[in-house]
Amino acid sequence: MNRLRAIAGTLLATATMVAAATFGVVTPAAAAPAGLPGMDVSSYQGNVNWSAAWTNGARFAYVKATEGTYYTNPYFAQQYNGSYNVGMIRGAYHFARPDTTTGATQANYFVDHGGGWSKDGRTLPGALDIEYNPYGATCYGLSQSAMRSWITSFVNQYYTRTGRWATIYTTTDWWTTCTGNYSGFAANNPLWLARYAGTVGTLPAGWSTYSFWQWASSGTFPGDQNVWNGTLDRLKVLACNGPC
Repeated sequence: MNRLRAIAGTLLATATMVAAATFGVVTPAAAAPAGLPGMDVSSYQGNVNWSAAWTNGARFAYVKATEGTYYTNPYFAQQYNGSYNVGMIRGAYHFARPDTTTGATQANYFVDHGGGWSKDGRTLPGALDIEYNPYGATCYGLSQSAMRSWITSFVNQYYTRTGRWATIYTTTDWWTTCTGNYSGFAANNPLWLARYAGTVGTLPAGWSTYSFWQWASSGTFPGDQNVWNGTLDRLKVLACNGPC
């Protein structure tokens, strides 16, 4: 989400569709797509006015908890607990650094620093934010097979620790480039697609539909703008891993 936010800012400033096509995103859609409105935030948003976000219609939130094995969001408690306290269904996400430590090591770090799960009806499975590298090589110096193995290590360890399969946040362009458009995670891991456009476009291989869609980097709510592809009742089913 770090790179996407920077890209979106550049696109809005330059209004160039050529640059947009280069990165697989375009200028944010003018109106929210169909679905249950929500948001995602990181330390970039600081202390969030959750009551205002709720009043404006947000019903879920993903909050950045960790990055690699070296960073925790200093605003995590305010954001994670604050969204819960106003009534939202919320979850935590981890920004992957496949060039630093193993997937399993980062999954443990994530769970140990806020990325766990509980069957309280209001906590989403943790999300793996795996996308463009803001620090260097797009695929973090990994081959497609090595990247697939890294993601497998993360999601398997997350499942071992929590009993849940992590949501995967990515873009179709990055997924195709860096995993070879691998379809093997679609059976278990919900898809959180990032695409700043009027339609979701082509999904990564294996997923016939998306669960979440991050459709703009700014808008009504603090942070990135998202929708859940369904009703509130269905989101509660995901949070509960079935009936609560």
